[in-house]
Formats: sequence, structure tokens, C-alpha cells
Amino acid sequence: MPIRTNRGRSAVYRRLWGWPLRSPRHLITFVIIIIALGIIVAMVIPRTNSTGSAQPAGDTTSTTAGSTSTSGTSTGDTTTTPQTRLTTPLLSPTPAPPDPHALDVAVNWVKAWATHPAGITNAQWLAQLKPYTTDEFLPQMATVDPANVPATKVTGSAVSVDSTTSSVVTDVPTDGGTIQVTVITTPNEGWRVSKFDKAG
Repeated sequence: MPIRTNRGRSAVYRRLWGWPLRSPRHLITFVIIIIALGIIVAMVIPRTNSTGSAQPAGDTTSTTAGSTSTSGTSTGDTTTTPQTRLTTPLLSPTPAPPDPHALDVAVNWVKAWATHPAGITNAQWLAQLKPYTTDEFLPQMATVDPANVPATKVTGSAVSVDSTTSSVVTDVPTDGGTIQVTVITTPNEGWRVSKFDKAG
């Protein structure tokens, strides 16, 4: 019976590994083959992972948008939409009969406005208006020269033109024409004049 040796197999292996080194052409061909095999493997493996992957039989976790359910059941899409912020509409002032105190303030303000004897200073005139005028409107009155005020006295009662719970527009007659005065409620001082003009 003949004795088997690995000499023939080893010779074949040596020929295979030595073939790329026989010439530059063999080496280039061998490198191209290796690169091609690498590209093929790189393309085949991702496809195998994407099509062949599966969840384990014992874990059927299902994830939905916003919820996760186990035991093979899904709770459905529980994604909630953002709630729209509700904005409270601005309430318009409620119409109401004119407050007598507002009418009194209007008349007293016009009396102080019409009182400007010769020689009165602007500061003295403003001091007369201050108890009946809002803090925001008083600086505007500081630009008025009392000598240019056409009236000298009030000649009648105040007549309400428009009134709400927070403001009253009233006409006050004077010897220099009718003056329209706007009186508003303030947090600390109560009714105060915030505007005046000649009645139209």
C-alpha cells in the first residue's frame, strides 16, 4: 500500500500563493480580484442584514410614535399634537351711565383751566389742574401758556357724550366755547382728566 504525503498538496499551495509574484501582471490581476471580492462582500452583507434580521420570538416589542408595547400588541399611534394656546380676547369697556363723580371732576378741571388771572405763572396754573389731571397728561399741559386760554369761566353744566365703566367723555360750556373733556378712572386717584379739546 503506497504511503501518502502532503508534498503534492503543499506544492499546489505554493503554486497558488506564488502565482501573484511571478510577474507584475500577475500581481496586478491578483490585487484587482481581491478588490472586486471585497466590493462584492461589502454589497452583499448589508442586504443580508436588512432582509434577514428578525426580532427574537420571545421579544415582540413594538414601538410606535410616542408609545412602546410588549407581548406582541401595539398601543397605536399616541402622538399628540401641540395644544393651541387660547388667548383671551380684549374686552371692550362696558357702556354705563356717567358717574356723577366723573362729571364733577370734568367741571372742576375746566374751572381750573379757565382760571388764569393776569400775572399767573405756568407753574401756578398747573397746580390748579393737578388735582384733576392724570400724571401722564399734566406734562402736556405744561406746554400751554395760560394767557392763551380763551375762556375765563364755566357757563353751564357738564353734558355726557359717551360713558363706560372706565371713562366718560363730556362737554362743558364756557364763555370761550364748549370744551370736550375725557375723564378716566385711575388705580389710586379715581377719576382724572386725560384729554381735552374744543367740542366739535
